[in-house]
Amino acid sequence: MSETIDLTADGGVLKTVIRRAKDDATAPSDSLPVVDVHYEGTLAENGEVFDTTHEDNSVFSFEIGEGTVIKAWDIAVKTMKVGEIARITCKPEYAYGAAGSPPEIPPDANLIFEVELVACRPRKGSSVESVSEEKARLE
Repeated sequence: MSETIDLTADGGVLKTVIRRAKDDATAPSDSLPVVDVHYEGTLAENGEVFDTTHEDNSVFSFEIGEGTVIKAWDIAVKTMKVGEIARITCKPEYAYGAAGSPPEIPPDANLIFEVELVACRPRKGSSVESVSEEKARLE
């Protein structure tokens, strides 16, 4: 039985691991902040799918912590490892809030995402080596 983890301590972002990653799998980090994910988003209220990468087998890429995705994703995906699949349940304040994202996502919607972390990689223009060298130089 999978345990559900409250990542925000207020019930705003809940994560349930559906498939565990291997112990030695890579996780997002300062040197590997760009992630690729497969996902399916559904409305908690009725289970209606509003977005998915599964239909065209594409991946969605973003940089963690840059505010380019909903807060719930920045919070939850950084706790994942490559190969892991998790169900992320988020309250409106960690998703699209009072505004929603019409027409697919109504105002104040609770959302459920099934997310698979496919890969983590460095920012464009930086290699893992240059990031760690820069860190060492700054320390």
